[in-house]
Amino acid sequence: MIYSSKCRSIANAELSHAGDGFANGTIDLGGLQVAQVTTFNKVWAAYDGGPDNQGFTMFEPRVIPQGFSMLGSYSQPNNKPQFGWVLVAKDVSSSTTNGTLKQPVDYTLVWNSASLSITQDFPGYVWLPIAPNGYKALGHVVTTTPDKPSLDKIRCVRSDLTYQGETYSWIWGTGKDSDPSGFNVYDVRPSNRGTQAPGVRVGTFVAQNGGSTSLQSIACLKNINANTKYMPNLRQIDAILQAYSPSMYLHPDEAYLPSSVNWFFSNGGLLYKKGQESNPVPIAQNGTNLPQDPNNDGAYWLDLPADEANKERVKKGDLQSSKAYVHVKPMLGGTFTDVAMWVFYPFNGPARAIVEFITINLGKIGEHVGDWEHVTLRVSNFNGQLWQVYFSQHNKGTWVDASQLEFQSWSKPVVYSSLHGHASYPHPGLVLQGTNGTGIRNDTSKGDLVMDMGTYELVCAEYLGSAVVEPAWLNYFREWGPKTDYSIDDELKKVEKLLSGKLKSAFENFVKSLPKEVLGAEGPTGPKVKNNWSGDEA
Repeated sequence: MIYSSKCRSIANAELSHAGDGFANGTIDLGGLQVAQVTTFNKVWAAYDGGPDNQGFTMFEPRVIPQGFSMLGSYSQPNNKPQFGWVLVAKDVSSSTTNGTLKQPVDYTLVWNSASLSITQDFPGYVWLPIAPNGYKALGHVVTTTPDKPSLDKIRCVRSDLTYQGETYSWIWGTGKDSDPSGFNVYDVRPSNRGTQAPGVRVGTFVAQNGGSTSLQSIACLKNINANTKYMPNLRQIDAILQAYSPSMYLHPDEAYLPSSVNWFFSNGGLLYKKGQESNPVPIAQNGTNLPQDPNNDGAYWLDLPADEANKERVKKGDLQSSKAYVHVKPMLGGTFTDVAMWVFYPFNGPARAIVEFITINLGKIGEHVGDWEHVTLRVSNFNGQLWQVYFSQHNKGTWVDASQLEFQSWSKPVVYSSLHGHASYPHPGLVLQGTNGTGIRNDTSKGDLVMDMGTYELVCAEYLGSAVVEPAWLNYFREWGPKTDYSIDDELKKVEKLLSGKLKSAFENFVKSLPKEVLGAEGPTGPKVKNNWSGDEA
């Protein structure tokens, strides 16, 4: 099922009782009120080049609310459904001489397609507004004639309300992907992103001939008010999760299932201390006896039960007890809410690799105790709509637009967990982690093993202060598993006996490139230690 207008209406109905500032349509950044426009008129398109050689389209906002002004046009590749937004702005400052918005003083023609041999309806022209002193442009204007646009078409923003931006997602270009010597079109986002960062994404694009990822011509917005003013309250967080909580499909052959943290603790999970390895301590419920200082000095680690029978039982997890551990945080200057949903697995299983179409079991490589995985929902603070989902995949991951997700029950995304490794993917099948036909297999499939991530525990929402009590285990900064207790070199030698010549060399080079997390050489740390806890996803 594809994300549709019906999904949006259901979600909006869930959030229609929203109070405070969340989902009320506009956000005040400090004398500058912004609204999110999601409907567009097509201005110009090319039908080849770009991602998948399908071209791209440039749009402008269709219906701008009374009193608001356009800040820039929107663009996206043609290889996915139209699904995007731009911000429009209104001056709500008290100044009569130094308002937050001003018209440009002129335009510069950045690019035109008149002389290009590309498939297009007619020539297109991309203009950069020339901002008055003390103001900056936040987007382009697109026309289908060589005549300059009206100066009343767009507004520039006072410099103190702007923020440094960067390019990040390639939309189209006359050369290869991100070829700095050619003409390219990119999405724009704030260069610094996190729970405290004030940068606001406008939804516009930058068109540039050459140049670097750091932008000079196009800026982002800056929220000089508190990032938390338009965040959801507890009731609204629950409404978001009722509307959008994913269903996670584990592989039908998965032997190592998720569990709750407390199930792991109460079924023999042990706390070890360096120098006292012979005397591990049972972990108390909620981890109340775990070290709480914010250090990871290798002095402590967690492990499975000591006796073999219980160890093998706990490795397999307990799907019935599993729940999503939820962290809610402001993002992009408080214009979006990120809902990070963490899942705990007592054990991560062994990896499998492909070496030029040959599937190889990697022995114990990839095994480790205590596996933390997550997906993140990105929800608009303007209207409560789900825009993207982040799928964590080993030591990285990917954002996927809601328009490209599979849904159940109209608005609930589907997540696929890979066999043994538990990486998250938006669609079933095989994903190869590697290059040139050599890499780790990530197999996903739909079956009877399903985790309802709507069963959740809200473990952190810093902006709500004491309203959310963090469990003690969340502030355990050490490792959730021991360092590897086997020789990676010995395991590799076993595998390499099956290979010869170029295949053996390709495999050795691939394994050397793998991070310790994938090899299982290090015990993993918990959610609060990850960079994305207070920052943006990778």
